[in-house]
Amino acid sequence: MTDCPGFGLLLIGDELLRGTRRDAHLPHMIELLRGHGQAIRWVQMVGDAREDIVRALSWSRAQPEIVFSFGGIGATPDDQTRQAAAEAWGVPLTPHPEAVQLIEAQFGAQARPQRIRMAELPQGARLIPNPVNRVPGFSLDRHHFLPGFPDMAWPMAEWVLREEYPQCLEGPPDCEWRILIEDTPESDLIPLMESLLARHPGLGISCLPDTRHRRRIDLGLKGDPAVVGQAGGELVRWLEEHGKHWRPVDDS
Repeated sequence: MTDCPGFGLLLIGDELLRGTRRDAHLPHMIELLRGHGQAIRWVQMVGDAREDIVRALSWSRAQPEIVFSFGGIGATPDDQTRQAAAEAWGVPLTPHPEAVQLIEAQFGAQARPQRIRMAELPQGARLIPNPVNRVPGFSLDRHHFLPGFPDMAWPMAEWVLREEYPQCLEGPPDCEWRILIEDTPESDLIPLMESLLARHPGLGISCLPDTRHRRRIDLGLKGDPAVVGQAGGELVRWLEEHGKHWRPVDDS
């Protein structure tokens, strides 16, 4: 499988930071990407101020990940993502001819004077088709700018993955296996965890002590199912050889 650089998310909107709307994109994208053995490596939540979005984009452009940005590409004054992207890339904001045609076809005479603003995109932008109302998102390099509405944004994100990053869809679904280990301090497990990581490239480990039971550890293995299975077998053998009591985590 061709290497995939991983993913970052930008979640844009004052309503997210104020708590008046709860973000739904992060959990959805986690599950979507996990189904292809991929992971989100970082997330930033940014308000509507243009200078804040520019700063976030200037940082993300220097990172290797594929970036999905949700929100702020509409026509109202609080929608500043299109303008911020143009500023971050150092290009003008200009009417995109194909976006103009799509918006005029969708809204007719009602496209002007307001809705047509959504066709003003950073110069050089590539369009992302919107299956709901045909108002497109756009891409710049490996950054992909989508509306904040999940019913529009999620199929648009899947389109981007299929069309631009098929190599990122070739991996087996990621999996996670978690167990509770009783009467064991976290420090006793560190050499074992380091050994598992060294012997199984691509394996991820989470280790969470139970704050109510200081000697109970929630230990998780995640990654390719085959790798998780091999590492899990070694983990269980070690626990049984050392007389440790353990049981699978039941999240139901």
